[in-house]
Amino acid sequence: MMLIFSVLFSCNNKNEASENVQNTTEKTEKQTIENKQNIPVNKEPGMVWIPGGTFYMGTDEECESMCQIGGLTADCKVHQVYVDGFWMDEHEVTNAQFAAFVKATGYKTIAEIIPTREEFPDAPAELLVAGSVVFSPPAQVQSLNNFYQWWDYIGAANWRHPAGPGSTIIGKENFPVIHIAWDDAMAYAKWAGKRLPTEAEWEFAARGGLSAKKFAWGDEFTPNHKHMANTFQGIFPSNDAGTDGFKGIAPVKQYSANGYGLYDMSGNVWEWCSDWYKNDYFNTLPPNEVTKNPKGPNESHDPAEPGVAKKVHRGGSFLCSDQYCSRYVMGTRGKGEVKTGTNHLGFRCVKMAKQK
Repeated sequence: MMLIFSVLFSCNNKNEASENVQNTTEKTEKQTIENKQNIPVNKEPGMVWIPGGTFYMGTDEECESMCQIGGLTADCKVHQVYVDGFWMDEHEVTNAQFAAFVKATGYKTIAEIIPTREEFPDAPAELLVAGSVVFSPPAQVQSLNNFYQWWDYIGAANWRHPAGPGSTIIGKENFPVIHIAWDDAMAYAKWAGKRLPTEAEWEFAARGGLSAKKFAWGDEFTPNHKHMANTFQGIFPSNDAGTDGFKGIAPVKQYSANGYGLYDMSGNVWEWCSDWYKNDYFNTLPPNEVTKNPKGPNESHDPAEPGVAKKVHRGGSFLCSDQYCSRYVMGTRGKGEVKTGTNHLGFRCVKMAKQK
């Protein structure tokens, strides 16, 4: 559960394959160079092949968040990266898929376990109950700088009861599973014979083969007035107009896939990555070299909350808006405390190709 503050900053930056690791850091067009070798013959069910290659990771976009809270921006410096090819789930893990895991293993998510005083010595007694963080906007807000206005820790909220007691996922089997902490996502991935993507793998896949585009589908947010992702329209946070077809979370695969055949790489729910979050990590990478298969820093550091262990979130959610947090922009980042889930946070998995 951790403090609500900890999780909400996400809404608030010599073989044939390796020959594609090319140093193109001169001031040329920022092209993605895909691997063309070693394409697997056998398909992985429910997954799509991501060829890997060399690309420019991060973004030059400034002030992608309109609020004034420190630590939300300036951590997405553009740098060049190479990743090997891999399989990726075509959509976020769904309630039905997670239910199969729970049925097979008896697993309980962190949100379903009563937290202890030893874990959270400073937490109010009323928060030491099993539960999770739920978006609960008031009718009006005074300032977008105080996100406590629209988030509540709700007892008994979890993946089975996403809005708390009385809510259900019956009839929502094809919705992304939510209220998933990082350890929960890791447990599912291990059971499925998969793993969580690195931040670099996630971004390469999200770009879908496009080079230096603002969004997963190009540079225009709604090309020909067509919505491409589930985000927030209207007055944030109190009135989601739903002009993209959904108010709140949507089932998977409701919008066009990207160039690799992946759905919902922008909006809908945030997705966990395997990397620790460190605000200046991108700045520590060699500026004139291609970093190969990066796995992130060795430890977490967020100057906004020193000492709180966080992992990277990517993709944005149904709450992202140009009024507050436009983290559907390619290259932008989120972050979250590892034991905290919310009703706008899920995940998807990856898998390496089988060796011949």
